[in-house]
Amino acid sequence: MCLALTIYHEARDQPMDGQIAVAQVVINRIHDPRYPSTVCDVVQQGPVTWHGPVIGECQFDWWCDGKSDIPKDRRSMRRARVIAEMVLAGKLADRVNGATHYHSTSVSPEWKLKFIARIGNHLLYR
Repeated sequence: MCLALTIYHEARDQPMDGQIAVAQVVINRIHDPRYPSTVCDVVQQGPVTWHGPVIGECQFDWWCDGKSDIPKDRRSMRRARVIAEMVLAGKLADRVNGATHYHSTSVSPEWKLKFIARIGNHLLYR
C-alpha cells in the first residue's frame, strides 16, 4: 500500500511511464545501502515528532505535507495499486537506469546528482 499511495500522490496526473518511474525510484532506494530496506520505510523516511512527520522534511512530499493521505480519485488509486503490484513482482524492467531521486519540473533543487532522464514532469537522478 505504501508504494501505491506514493504513486497516487506523487504521479497520478502523469502518464503510466511517469507513475512506473516513481515506483522504480522507491524500489531502487531499497537496493541502495544509503536508504531503508522496505518500501514503507523508504517512503516514510524523515524526521518524526509526537505530532507525526515533520512537515516539509520527508523524502517524499506527500508523506509529510500535512494533508490527508486518503485517496479521493478511486480510478487513479486502482491504477496505482496495479502498477505497484507489477513493480513489486518484478514484472516491469527498470526504466529509470537506477535512479534514486526525482523531482517535478516545477522545482529546482540544488542536487549534486547525475541526471538520468525526464519522464513526464519528473526529472530523475542518481
